[in-house]
Amino acid sequence: MIKKPNQILNRPFIPRVTFVLGRGISVGIITGLIVSVFRWILDQAMKCVYHIYPQMATHHVLLIPYIILMILICILLGKIISPYIKNLAGSGISQVEAIFEGENYMPWWEILWRKFVGGILASAPGLMLAREGPCIQMGTMVGQGLAEDLYKSDKKELRRLQQSGIAAGLSAAFSAPMASVFFLIEVITHELKPIDALSALVASFSADLITVIFFGTKPCLYLPVKNDLPLHAYWALPLIGIILGIFAYIYQYCLLSLRPIFSKITIIPRQYHSIIPLILIIPVGLWNAKLLGGSHLLISSLFKHEVLTDLSKGSTTLILIAIGIFFIRFIYSMLSYGASVPGGTFMPILVLGALLGVIFANVLVHNDVISTTYYPHIIIISMAAYFGAIAKAPFTAVILLTEMVGTVEQVLPMILTTFIAYYILDLLGGRSLYDEQRIQMDFKHHPTD
Repeated sequence: MIKKPNQILNRPFIPRVTFVLGRGISVGIITGLIVSVFRWILDQAMKCVYHIYPQMATHHVLLIPYIILMILICILLGKIISPYIKNLAGSGISQVEAIFEGENYMPWWEILWRKFVGGILASAPGLMLAREGPCIQMGTMVGQGLAEDLYKSDKKELRRLQQSGIAAGLSAAFSAPMASVFFLIEVITHELKPIDALSALVASFSADLITVIFFGTKPCLYLPVKNDLPLHAYWALPLIGIILGIFAYIYQYCLLSLRPIFSKITIIPRQYHSIIPLILIIPVGLWNAKLLGGSHLLISSLFKHEVLTDLSKGSTTLILIAIGIFFIRFIYSMLSYGASVPGGTFMPILVLGALLGVIFANVLVHNDVISTTYYPHIIIISMAAYFGAIAKAPFTAVILLTEMVGTVEQVLPMILTTFIAYYILDLLGGRSLYDEQRIQMDFKHHPTD
């Protein structure tokens, strides 16, 4: 017998989806508010850093109170993260991933406020950290807090609201709602359940709406990309992808070497290891404060008119500068991340990818493979491929850069280069960066730390 419509369709006005949407929106709004305040404070702090360092460069006596301030920040930061250092050190993404693997649990309020304050204390002096990790972890804690204390959720809904918080946190950090949902699926859950994805999507867009109110509608990293990369230049993309895959493996290997190295520094307790990068970063700031922080400004500076003018003249100076800054950023981002402080890796990775892109673009321009018009394309492609390989999240990388940059004209070459870099990393034995860090933390033996 063929079933009738009323035997197939659900009964009208059943509120299940309404509840899911409503609770997802609540996670998104609260996360968006917290992250927006977090972003605003960090933006103001970096403006102060850009003002203070030139003053210290000309008035060296100011270095004395500044170093004292760094010591005080180190002590306060250490006190804040010490009770939950395993869950507060680093980006927090690996710790969140461990929750979904059944290896970890976090008390939501303790982690939320400590990550907020600790993340500001770590990033405000200009350490080369990113905001996305703390934002993701704070969003997860918002979802968990609402589920546990307000909605009295079962385990299934608790997981859904935590997932919604992940998407909302990343969306609010970078104004990239679609990439945030892909990140959740590709990196954290590795599965797609429609109702969970719907909750994450509505949380992601709700959080993004809040950040739009705070920061406007301009893409988070707007870059001047015009026209499509010419077809005759596509042969260079696999070569770029291979090199980026190799560099991605080097990045992973170095990052995973940090915990064993820092563990040998026993003269300073682990919670106060932040004093190492806080002091060592000062010479970089005195040389050029714009190199500090995440840093959006550094990427934007690569597209200034004077840079394009040097490029058109065939000068090799730009290549040498890019190489020098790459090594500075690489070393100091490793120091910053390895010192058991709250902070993420997204933007430092994107900056390194952009600097490698500057080198690739210069080589291609000097050999008449592309014109200077397509210099921005190579940088954006390199950013996506480098991040996509390191995180082993190619879909997230392509969509993230598309949303952050505000154009779709480079999607095809981004996909090609990103997947080649991804394959090379896999061939060399690399894994997802967050899986590697979770395994290194060994949560199975310390589930309640």
